[in-house]
Amino acid sequence: MLERYKTVRKAGEKEIVIKKSRFIGHVKPVETEEDAVLFIEEIKKRHWNATHNCSAYMIGERDEIQKQSDDGEPSGTAGKPILEVIKNQGLKNVAIVVTRYFGGIMLGAGGLIRAYTDGAVAAIEAGEAITRVLHQEIYVEIDYTWLGKAENELRNKGIRTGETAFADKVTLLCLPLDQECEVFMNWMTDMTQGQAVMTVGDKVYFIEGE
Repeated sequence: MLERYKTVRKAGEKEIVIKKSRFIGHVKPVETEEDAVLFIEEIKKRHWNATHNCSAYMIGERDEIQKQSDDGEPSGTAGKPILEVIKNQGLKNVAIVVTRYFGGIMLGAGGLIRAYTDGAVAAIEAGEAITRVLHQEIYVEIDYTWLGKAENELRNKGIRTGETAFADKVTLLCLPLDQECEVFMNWMTDMTQGQAVMTVGDKVYFIEGE
């Protein structure tokens, strides 16, 4: 799993008008190629009467899946510019469709490339680019005598935490960065003088800064 990657927060859409043609950029975060294809088909059904529904998507930790479609526009003037926007913004697991309603004025190849580029950028703005960062769940079981100190130290270090469970002992759900997992466990062991019992849970992504 990637330590961090950029994607979009949510599905979104935004319309721009260029020389009387309406360009509506649609974006959605996707995990699989099937998700991307379904999203594109959904937009095509919704805008069945549009002149074009051009699209691109990029999926995978190493961008293994990259597809694009000009949907009837001149070759290389629509799908490729949309895909280039995804690449240039460093996004992963994203699908974009730019819908065009022709306004009667020809744009030419250069104009189309700029228009579909702007449509893709508008879509990403609507979807809100974010960075997802990998964290590691670590359940830390300690005696109640350590609780105040542990909570204070975790707060001071800025380590993300989840729910706390109270029983015979207290269990803290700690969520250090995945790459700092070993350092965290050593630190917790030292801080509690070896009394903490730690269990490693799942790896989970959180949005950076939230």
